[in-house]
Amino acid sequence: MEFSEIIKRVSFNADGLVPVIAQHYQTGEVLMMAWMNGESLEKTLASGEVWYWSRSRRSLWKKGETSGHFQYLKEFYVDCDGDTLLLKVDQVGPACHTGEKTCFFTRIS
Repeated sequence: MEFSEIIKRVSFNADGLVPVIAQHYQTGEVLMMAWMNGESLEKTLASGEVWYWSRSRRSLWKKGETSGHFQYLKEFYVDCDGDTLLLKVDQVGPACHTGEKTCFFTRIS
């Protein structure tokens, strides 16, 4: 499917962003949640390396660019409303900036 067809399926919010869940493609473990804009989505689909949008820095960032903990896209899904993306990825090293395997390591109940 061409990028123009994919982008039509995505409902970006008022800030031009869409939430993204990254999941390990082999284990199914949820690794992290981040945001994408149209440019980061296009770069991800074109390169196979996962790019996100940093809301705090207001810039694109390639996952692993500074840490070496890259994500490589294996599968791409859009939810039924088009307002959330699921990326199944090959994660190199830990996903969380804290060094944890996943960002969801704090159990509340």
